[in-house]
Amino acid sequence: MTYRVCFVCTGNICRSPMAEAVFHARVADAGLDGLVEADSAGTGGWHEGEGADPRTVAVLADNGHDLDRTARRFQQSWFSRLDLVVALDAGHLRALRRLAPTEQDAAKVRLLQSYDPAADSGDLDVPDPYYGGVDGFEECLEMVEAASTGLLAAVREQVEGRAA
Repeated sequence: MTYRVCFVCTGNICRSPMAEAVFHARVADAGLDGLVEADSAGTGGWHEGEGADPRTVAVLADNGHDLDRTARRFQQSWFSRLDLVVALDAGHLRALRRLAPTEQDAAKVRLLQSYDPAADSGDLDVPDPYYGGVDGFEECLEMVEAASTGLLAAVREQVEGRAA
């Protein structure tokens, strides 16, 4: 049975597609293709149908990641098919937990930075780089990459637990 993860930010053009691309690469490197699927969405529909921000695409490409993503809005009905919903900041976390139809679904929502043991536990937000320059996108990528290691370990544990 496939383990499904969805990364969620505001408009699904910067942080969440970046996290999706990085996690896809980690899953492939770990040999978990076919066992783990990653996806992304936004809490709002402002950019639905658009591609990722060109700065996101450029920073990912400069770091060896591919991205082919069309922005879309997270839907409440998705909770039933997802195992983990990864929010990029506390605002997304709150919005997704309010949207969750059950307490079990709300418990599926976690902050990405909570998977990085080196992250500042007082501030687990991945800042939105949209209104800044490319340096904000590079910083975002560093945070996403750091947290993806711990996230992959947690997901691997869940996948192996299902197989046992």
